[in-house]
Amino acid sequence: MTARKPSRKGTRKTADAGAVPPATPSAPQPAPRSAETAAAAPALAAPAAEAAEATAAPSEAAESAAAPAARRPRRADAAPPRPRQGGDEHAARPAPALDGADRGRLLAGDHHAPHDVLGAHPIPGGVLVRVLRPFARSVTVLAAGVRAELHEEGDGFFAGVLPVSEAPVYRLRVAYDDNTIEVEDPYRFLPAIGELDLHLIGEGRHEELWRALGAEPMEHQSVAGTRFTLWAPNARGVRVCGDFNYWDGRGFPMRSLGSSGVWELFLPGVGEGALYKFDVCRPDGSHTMRADPMARHTEVPPATASVVAAPHHEWRDADWMARRGERPVHEAPFSVYEVHLGSWRPGLTYRQLADQLPAYVKDLGFTHVELMPVSEHPFGGSWGYQVTGFFAPTSRMGTPDDFRFLVDALHRAEIGVIMDWVPAHFPRDEWALAEFDGRPLYEHSDPRRAAHPDWGTLEFDYGRREVRNFLVANATYWCEQFHIDGLRVDAVASMLYLDYSREDGQWSPNEHGGRENLDAVAFLQEMNATVYRRNPGVVTIAEESTAWDGVTRPTDHGGLGFGLKWNMGWMHDSLQYMAKEPVHRKYHHDEMTFSMVYAYSENYVLPISHDEVVHGKQALVAKMPGDWWQQRANHRAYLGFMWAHPGKQLLFMGQEFAQGAEWSEGHGPDWWLLDPAYEASGDHRGVRTLVGDLNAVYGAVPALWQRDTVPEGFSWVDGGAAEDNVFAFLRYDADGSPLLAVSHFSPAVRHDYRLGVPEAAEGWVEVLNTDAARYGGGDVRNEEPLKAESVPAHGRGSSIAVTLPPLATVWFRPV
Repeated sequence: MTARKPSRKGTRKTADAGAVPPATPSAPQPAPRSAETAAAAPALAAPAAEAAEATAAPSEAAESAAAPAARRPRRADAAPPRPRQGGDEHAARPAPALDGADRGRLLAGDHHAPHDVLGAHPIPGGVLVRVLRPFARSVTVLAAGVRAELHEEGDGFFAGVLPVSEAPVYRLRVAYDDNTIEVEDPYRFLPAIGELDLHLIGEGRHEELWRALGAEPMEHQSVAGTRFTLWAPNARGVRVCGDFNYWDGRGFPMRSLGSSGVWELFLPGVGEGALYKFDVCRPDGSHTMRADPMARHTEVPPATASVVAAPHHEWRDADWMARRGERPVHEAPFSVYEVHLGSWRPGLTYRQLADQLPAYVKDLGFTHVELMPVSEHPFGGSWGYQVTGFFAPTSRMGTPDDFRFLVDALHRAEIGVIMDWVPAHFPRDEWALAEFDGRPLYEHSDPRRAAHPDWGTLEFDYGRREVRNFLVANATYWCEQFHIDGLRVDAVASMLYLDYSREDGQWSPNEHGGRENLDAVAFLQEMNATVYRRNPGVVTIAEESTAWDGVTRPTDHGGLGFGLKWNMGWMHDSLQYMAKEPVHRKYHHDEMTFSMVYAYSENYVLPISHDEVVHGKQALVAKMPGDWWQQRANHRAYLGFMWAHPGKQLLFMGQEFAQGAEWSEGHGPDWWLLDPAYEASGDHRGVRTLVGDLNAVYGAVPALWQRDTVPEGFSWVDGGAAEDNVFAFLRYDADGSPLLAVSHFSPAVRHDYRLGVPEAAEGWVEVLNTDAARYGGGDVRNEEPLKAESVPAHGRGSSIAVTLPPLATVWFRPV
């Protein structure tokens, strides 16, 4: 298949300041090709990197009027340059013979120091210039007062000695069989990465790793181009390949920068939108073509090349960013709508989503969206949980700046953005991270530690400082470069335990003989501490399904340092209860009350996530027993119970309007259920209206969120009414103001049901009833305020007599 270069209108500019004559329309234009389709470079064509950088010689007036700061590399379809005027052209003196070992290693792609051989080097009697230009017919050096043709040495090498005392600033005029171009020599440039960067990389402490590794468009030594850097410590050599050189990297070997394991090459004339990969020579001498682990942009899958990119989005969310850290998240309203962007409205781009998603979420009253992984992934059926491009938003819906535009739009609608983040494992694709430089690098060297038994993927080596740095920097990257407000960390339990999904003999204990993965613990602590230190107002959330102690305890107190944790126990127990017929629920009453035994051991989120509505688990409303009316009533009552229970809440898309079918990434929510032309649309619209009202009351009543994580915010009224299937409890805000929540999971109406209440209140008024007609219920209501009576009940001196609708949750507030 032919890969298409992403359209970046107006981003590619000329690499020289002078005017460039347009290519003639009749001139043949080479089509850019991906790494998968380019088997070899055409023998008679000039490499496209050279053509991309070649420019016409400008007039002196044009040169003086140019603005160097605006320079950008030029496209590969530029016209051949005009000959420069001035200077005497003559052959350089013959150069000393190229060492055979250097020649062989450069041609084999396993030379660690190509800049020591190529480029300009002072020698006795002049300056030796040697270049490697496969397919070139001749190469001429152009410098001030010098115009010297180099001698051909075979295999694409050209060399000569210039009659100058020191290495000049020069360009190369390269002649091919069908054209002649003028280009910069990449091997005349100093390293474009600093010593401090290399030191921090070596220490595993580079918190802005994306600024040091990967492809970075820049101006270096007054020349526009792209710096390519790669960490591959086991490689014998690395070369840069791309659409700018017809995927033939023989002329572009990178240099190894000491013991850091980093390889570097600055390529003049290569700019944004260029496709590239790294040709890595393994320790055994074989080669592998790899995508950039630090790529900020990628081709649209199934194509796999990386794309040179730089941010240009102008943020307009300064007010949001300034205010988001004013209140600790566990003391603030936090109601989350979980979204799979690719299927929420299938076919929409990031920018089109920005026109629809913020308004929809705002109308429903959610405070945040949680995006299932947006990092680049090759297989759509993984839903994003098998990541190959950790630093790149998936290009399926647009560019990185397009994704920034969506986040910006959500922030301007007062909606926070949480992103699912997957540091637990990565897929085995041969072009990605697996055995990246020929040996285990990102994965653990022990196969028993590396292989994930459930997903056929590889687990990261959290004990290797550079790998830990890669992941910690990735977490901060999303928060800082994309203004993400929270990271929900996937599969934490699989990281914490060495024996996770492994039988005896399939794992090795830690240094203390235990099953805890101490390297993973240290990584999670470092990640959380770094994210919170660098990004005030950001929250990290653990999907952790075990009883690991201290998941949300601060790291300085020995905890993992997360802000919140998914309460998987509450989800499992409560859904199991709801699936029972009402007549049997009294035997499972404790499944709804047990969560309060451990409710304050962590800071919890109550999740009804995508995992609960796929793979035969059924949609939320379909889990409920009874006929369609009872299923909807149970669904509404359960949501009312969930919103009142201590903890934040999360609801997956489609469940807000009681979609009956399981979710599929192929078609997304069944929006047609809300179409007025559909006879039963009112049933689904009613549930969606309820979700909006739940969020509205929730946000307005601090008792429902202000003291979620402390026992003082909750008190049972009656947690033992198993025969009645009733759960009644009080929530309190910081000032002691209460809200009474009563959930009734039987299909009968109960009149004059007496509940003990705080004595200070003279009366109580119904503020939400999931049986209201507007939600599709039977409209059994408590219309008038309920007067508190001096009748003892449930250990309280005052009580009220309420009417409990069938299969409903009712909230009351004092008046």
